[in-house]
Amino acid sequence: MELRVLRYFLAVVREESITAAAETLHITQPTLSRQLMELEEELGAQLLIRGGRSQKIALTEKGMLLRRRAEELVELADKTRLELDSGDEEITGDITIGGGETDAMRLIARIAVELRRQYPAIRYHLYSGNAEDVSERMEKGLVDFGVFVEPAEIGKFECLRLPAADTWGLLVRRDHPLAARKTVRPADLRGLPLLFSRQRLVSKSFADWYGGDAAELDLAATYNLVFNASLMVDEGFGCAVVLDKLVNTAGRSSLRFIPFEPKAESSLTIAWKKYQVFSRASQVFLQRVRAMCSQDSPA
Repeated sequence: MELRVLRYFLAVVREESITAAAETLHITQPTLSRQLMELEEELGAQLLIRGGRSQKIALTEKGMLLRRRAEELVELADKTRLELDSGDEEITGDITIGGGETDAMRLIARIAVELRRQYPAIRYHLYSGNAEDVSERMEKGLVDFGVFVEPAEIGKFECLRLPAADTWGLLVRRDHPLAARKTVRPADLRGLPLLFSRQRLVSKSFADWYGGDAAELDLAATYNLVFNASLMVDEGFGCAVVLDKLVNTAGRSSLRFIPFEPKAESSLTIAWKKYQVFSRASQVFLQRVRAMCSQDSPA
């Protein structure tokens, strides 16, 4: 078995389509189909269940076994090549990172700063969006890594828990009656026009914190990025349920963040597509992320 063909096989598994995999691999569909059939002949086993034009590719039992072994072999080969690379050899490439608005992006920024000292030719591309937006772009291969504020549907991705957590609370104008409060309790939200994240799982998490019937609240608007929501708050439209540290409320700011009581926090996760074929730039980035998460894990 050649590593190149194993990479082809994993690409088909990842895309669930020979046609889509051929496009990502920049080879023709007949060439990829022929390589897969030759692999099955070499192993003497059917690996893929090929459906119709609109149906997804499925794995046989032996195909699932090969997938696990192929991942291990390809990962080991990539790791070995990376370790054998000369320290003077320049690593170049693009890393695309998507994520919701969270102060935990500082952790990613610190890794980028460290890597830039060693590999200045790596370029970073940031995409901001909520969990559904980032998840969709990861599925399409448009984003290499996604930073998610939990809860989020990330079971279909590989992921690591980041050593950080975000605090939920209420963004209000400084002249609002609640602005003098140290915390905001569920009962304080009744009767207030609220701006809320349009992310479905966040809504469920908020409902659990609220404890009562969230339908009794005045959900006056939804948002996916907090900056525009903060402008609505500043103009007196209402109060926004947001994460801390995303809006500048220091100094002469006309806005104030008040944390919820009982305290409401969300963990942060960085995720990537399963069976992802990483560039060398993405490999060294992920190594640094793993090291950071390992260092900050509890003993």
